[in-house]
Amino acid sequence: MKLTSTLLLGVSLALSGCFAAREARIESDYSYTGNFRRYRTYEFVTGQGLAADTSKLGEVLRDAIRTRMRVQGYKPARNRPDLLVMFRLFEGDMAFRGYAQEDMTRWMTTGMVEDDETPKDVRQGYQPVRMIMAEGTLLVTLIDNRTNRAVWNGYASGVTVPPGPQGEMVLRRSVRSIFDQYHVFTEGYLDGASQ
Repeated sequence: MKLTSTLLLGVSLALSGCFAAREARIESDYSYTGNFRRYRTYEFVTGQGLAADTSKLGEVLRDAIRTRMRVQGYKPARNRPDLLVMFRLFEGDMAFRGYAQEDMTRWMTTGMVEDDETPKDVRQGYQPVRMIMAEGTLLVTLIDNRTNRAVWNGYASGVTVPPGPQGEMVLRRSVRSIFDQYHVFTEGYLDGASQ
């Protein structure tokens, strides 16, 4: 009887995890001005909020982001990094504006990067999409340090952070899911050239 109840509990927990994963909303959008092939280094934005947070959860988020950036070939740089990384965890439901865009990888294969000189009739148009993000949204933004423009946003809604080690695991998993949307490796990294 104990084996049956343990098995039922395990199956119900597994199923609830599957259902929760389906309900989570993981999205991203990017700027057509982003010169993603050029970026190789990064640093975190310091300032207010969780980004400046020296608590355990703030450090867990920075560590999870560092791990993903390293896996994708990016190196930390204190002096003049290519990208600035900013993150924030919002509580409660919120209205959010994203954009309907083609897959970032497909767009990058065109090799086109828009700037102030790009003729208006050639520019990609942004198609805003209004979204309602569920309780708890983790937002990660990559900013081009040279132009001071946000070039990529990744976000996960429905992020509820319980106390203790389970909360750390939720944050790490959320960061991993967000960066699964960012299909950019530094140039030459996959060939072993930038190691």
